[in-house]
Order: sequence, then structure tokens, then C-alpha cells
Amino acid sequence: MKSCKLIAMLFVTLFSSAAFAANCSVDIEANDAMQFNTKAIEISKSCKDFTVNLKHTGSLAKSIMGHNVVIASAADEKAIIADGGAAGESNNYIKAGDARVVAHTKLVGSGEKDSVKFSVSKLAAGTDYVFFCSFPGHAMMMKGTVKLV
Repeated sequence: MKSCKLIAMLFVTLFSSAAFAANCSVDIEANDAMQFNTKAIEISKSCKDFTVNLKHTGSLAKSIMGHNVVIASAADEKAIIADGGAAGESNNYIKAGDARVVAHTKLVGSGEKDSVKFSVSKLAAGTDYVFFCSFPGHAMMMKGTVKLV
């Protein structure tokens, strides 16, 4: 009888912890209309690492309508965009070694995908974070919030 209760308790614990496990990734689509399919990313504090998966669903080449996802503090967004514009397409519109960037995908064009995995410990509680596309002119429309929850 005790062994049956123990097995039942283990079974419930195993499956309930799996059911409540945090989702430590997000899938984002970007299109030719300069839009992401989401305006917010929520990252659980219980995640050790977080992965951003980007897919370009449009038909235009990355030299014309390339997109990436950059995660940074809201306070650093404008400076990262300015420095990224100077860095150019060959650098994914991100200044090399920019410590203000928490994470970023590569620039992708029609049908392409990229992913980036980063440590959640890079995000500080109480700081406002954003994600945006650093292709020149895109961040006006292609941005959203990143929240540590």
C-alpha cells in the first residue's frame, strides 16, 4: 500500500512539474510589411537560457528587406541602432562587440531562419528591455517589449 502511494506521488510530481515548466524560447516571424508577429516577449526567471527563433516569411532579399531581432535595454536602443547603421549589412547592422546588446540574430531574408540562445542572467530585474530590428528604418515599426517574469 505504501509503495502504491509513493509511486502515485512520484508520478504526479513528475508530470505536474513538466506541465508547469517554463517555455524558454520564442518563435518570431518577420514579413515584408516590416512587422513582427508579436509585440512582447516574456522570459521566465526560471529559465537558465532563452532562445529566440526568427523566421523571415516574406519574399524579399535581406539586402532589400532584411530583418533581425536585437534584445537590449530600452535606454540603449537608439544608440545601438545608430551604431548598427554604421556597421552595415555585412555586420548584421550590429556594431562588432557591442556590449549593450544582450543578444541578436543574424540578418535574414526571404525564407531564411536564425536562432540565438543567451543566458537569462544577462537580464537585470527592474530594467526595461526591448527587442527590435536594426535594419535601417525598421525599428520604428518592428519592436516590442521584453519582460522578465
